[in-house]
Amino acid sequence: MADFPGFITVETGEDDALPLAIAWALPDGQIKHTLIQPDDEWLNDELLKLGDYSLEELRTFGVSPLDVIRELEGDHYSATLFTAGVFDDEAGLSRLFDDYGVDPFVELAPAESLYPDLAAGEWARARNELFGELGLEPLRPDHEVQVMLYLHQRLIEDAAS
Repeated sequence: MADFPGFITVETGEDDALPLAIAWALPDGQIKHTLIQPDDEWLNDELLKLGDYSLEELRTFGVSPLDVIRELEGDHYSATLFTAGVFDDEAGLSRLFDDYGVDPFVELAPAESLYPDLAAGEWARARNELFGELGLEPLRPDHEVQVMLYLHQRLIEDAAS
C-alpha cells in the first residue's frame, strides 16, 4: 500500500486558538494523538476557553507544547500536511510555534485539494457521511484524522476501480 498523506487536526478552545489537543497521521496510516499542556502564559487570559477539558486534565494527561513541536518535527519536517479546517488548525499551530519562537516547518493545505477530480463540496459531504457511518465525533482530533484516512483510502480505491 502506498504511503498516506500527512493529515493533521488541532483542537482549539473556541475563538482564541488555544491548542488543546492535536492528532496527525503517519505515512503508514497510524495516528498520533495527545492533549496539550497549556503554557502558563496562555492561562493569564480571563476568557480562557478549554473546550470539554479541565485544566487539571490538560496538565495531567497533556504533553508540553515544546514536546508536541519536537514530535511533529520528527514526523513531518518540511512537509505539507492536509487538514479539514485550515484556518483553525493553522491558528492552533501558530500559537504553538509563536510561543516558542520556532519558525513553522510544516505547511497546511485543504485535504480536498488531494482530490482534484471531485466536484466542489463532494469531499466535505463524503467526510460528514463517514463520521456517521463510523460512529465518530467531529472536532475530536483523533476522529478527524481517522475519518480523513478512511476517506482517502476509499477515494483512492474508487479511483483505481
